[in-house]
Amino acid sequence: MNQDRSITYDFAAIGIGPFNLGLAALTQPIKGLKGIFFDQKETFEWHPGMMIEGTHLQVPFMADLVTMADPTSPYSFLNYCKQAGRLYNFYIKENFYLLREEYNLYCKWVIDQLEQLHFGQRVEQIKYSESRACYKLTVLDVNEQNYHFYYARKLVFGTGNTPYIPETCKGIQNKTHTASYLRDRAEILEKRSITIIGGGQSAAEVFIDLLQEIDMCHFELNWITRSSRYFPLEYSKLTLEMTSSDYVDYFHQLPPKKRDWLIQQQKSLYKGINFDLINEIYDLLYAKSLKNKLPIKILSCSDMQQVSDSDGRLRIKLFHHEQEKEYYHDTDYLILASGYETKIPSFMQPIRDRIKWDEKGRFAVNRNYSIDANHEIFVQNGELHTHGFVTPDLGMGAYRNAYIINEITGKEYFDLKQQWTFQHFGALDDQESEVHNELASFNYTY
Repeated sequence: MNQDRSITYDFAAIGIGPFNLGLAALTQPIKGLKGIFFDQKETFEWHPGMMIEGTHLQVPFMADLVTMADPTSPYSFLNYCKQAGRLYNFYIKENFYLLREEYNLYCKWVIDQLEQLHFGQRVEQIKYSESRACYKLTVLDVNEQNYHFYYARKLVFGTGNTPYIPETCKGIQNKTHTASYLRDRAEILEKRSITIIGGGQSAAEVFIDLLQEIDMCHFELNWITRSSRYFPLEYSKLTLEMTSSDYVDYFHQLPPKKRDWLIQQQKSLYKGINFDLINEIYDLLYAKSLKNKLPIKILSCSDMQQVSDSDGRLRIKLFHHEQEKEYYHDTDYLILASGYETKIPSFMQPIRDRIKWDEKGRFAVNRNYSIDANHEIFVQNGELHTHGFVTPDLGMGAYRNAYIINEITGKEYFDLKQQWTFQHFGALDDQESEVHNELASFNYTY
């Protein structure tokens, strides 16, 4: 049975991950602003495949859903701790980095308080209605198999990214992506030889989790990365100033080719491994090596070029790009820490002509996070190539939402004009240079 929801919402958000959840929390107290949120999943689970016990976020607790935009919000992590009776426990813990499981529970606590969130609702199609001057969403109730229609003046896409599977691995068995690691862990532990491909945080967390089991399960454990080293995530304070609106302003005005080049140079800013985890891995390797020779290979500079499957045994063709030499590695199971990719949802097809695209077929994202000429369609975590490496950072989620809310409402609901950083990222203009020279010429007396 089709059902027509005749109300026209100010905005409709598709996908309920942390970024759109933050949008829901920040818009909740704004009187007169009507938004609705859809997600095809029936429940919220944040990266369930990597919910390894003891793993934590790499941003402090202030990077929750709301605090960096509205510290007084009732949906802050600290208020969650207070309501859950754990505020003093968190205080005594003296560690500002939330456990992943803790962050997941916090998000669910916020979800339970917001009525505008609708799970188990798959957006099938979006069209623009000229007669109503808004967007018409066709939404399938996954359980009831009924279609409903909704209308919204603006859209916010937070559909997230999907696990990237290299082309050479798509036809083989005995593999998984880190996104499904915990689901497949029991099967993995039964293998004689396990190989992890990738050199980032997820790969490191899976490696140390398996390393802890190596004495009991007696498997060979291998870790391979194309990078020249297993590098730590840069976390110095002046570098952290780049996770700011000031740097986004600077990055966005650069030419597209320069932005693409910069992203490739900045991998240690968002794809590295937590410094402490690297040391923990080494210390565990050292401790285990005291008893026996470890059945472990850790290989860098090695690009996976081909994978063949012969009766369940995988042969990986690798290319060492410093020695410029091909070699082979055999394993029983492959764990791909190969990251994620952005895919354009099929429901967007009818409105493709309203969206701006760059020469590589990506969203041409405006500075205000819109992707159309009329500033009606916004994206969350789809602007790495236009807004920089900070795009997937949870710490910038509240800022981006504040920016989007200002655009949706047409009001300066959040003050975003203040400069965040001590440093300048671009060349000084003439007026700034003149002021700087005047300050430098002062004679200070004490």
